[in-house]
Amino acid sequence: MTAPGIHPSASVDPSARIGASVSIGAFSLIGAGVEIGEGTSIGPHCSVLGPTRIGRDNRIVGHAAIGGEPQDKKFAGEDSRLEIGDRNVIREFVTINRGTGGGGGVTRIGSDNWILAYAHVAHDCIVGNHCVFSNNATLAGHVSVDDHVILSGFAGVHQFCRIGAHAFVGMGAFVNGDVPPFVMVAQEGYGRPRGINSEGLRRRGFDAARVAAIKRAYRALYMSGAKLDEAKTQLAEIAGDSDDVRAMLAFIEAGERPLLR
Repeated sequence: MTAPGIHPSASVDPSARIGASVSIGAFSLIGAGVEIGEGTSIGPHCSVLGPTRIGRDNRIVGHAAIGGEPQDKKFAGEDSRLEIGDRNVIREFVTINRGTGGGGGVTRIGSDNWILAYAHVAHDCIVGNHCVFSNNATLAGHVSVDDHVILSGFAGVHQFCRIGAHAFVGMGAFVNGDVPPFVMVAQEGYGRPRGINSEGLRRRGFDAARVAAIKRAYRALYMSGAKLDEAKTQLAEIAGDSDDVRAMLAFIEAGERPLLR
């Protein structure tokens, strides 16, 4: 007998753990090692493969492919997993892959994100909370995206890059270096910084003083003509009065890839 909320044509592995009030649409496949939290809805023609844990109250729309094997030639079937938080919206034809043994073994998506049609999150990516990935936005492997980041349509991020909190990547921009927090990137071959994400910060309640400090930091980093070490010295001076600039400086200091400049 099919459980309430699960379409009779859906295929659910007996080992899958399905929470209360979960709905699963027609012809969807839920594999072994999958856990789906209460109130989550899975649309028609989706595949959710394990090991994957999906939290509460997520909405996964039709034809999404969640928890598939990583697209990495080095992957040899080792244990890896996908973890998705709560209240995410994952739209049509989105693909999110599990991690790899060499990359930490886990791909992780936080909570309250909107991941729109045809977006792709590759193996070993770590995505924070309250992000928006517009249609066809793509993360290569091992990318880290902090909270409140917006990737516009057809944006692409190179493997191992980091995107700092509150950054905005414009339509069609290709990112091949780390993007500091608050920075806005526009298309020009590879994406190039084009100011700070002022509108996004205003909408999130940043007051004028906070935004002004971030603008001073941006000018020091991108408009002063200073070399990176010199710019970091200027940021350290500004950071004395700004937690946000301290966060920018900490982000830059922690980077392994070149900073997008």
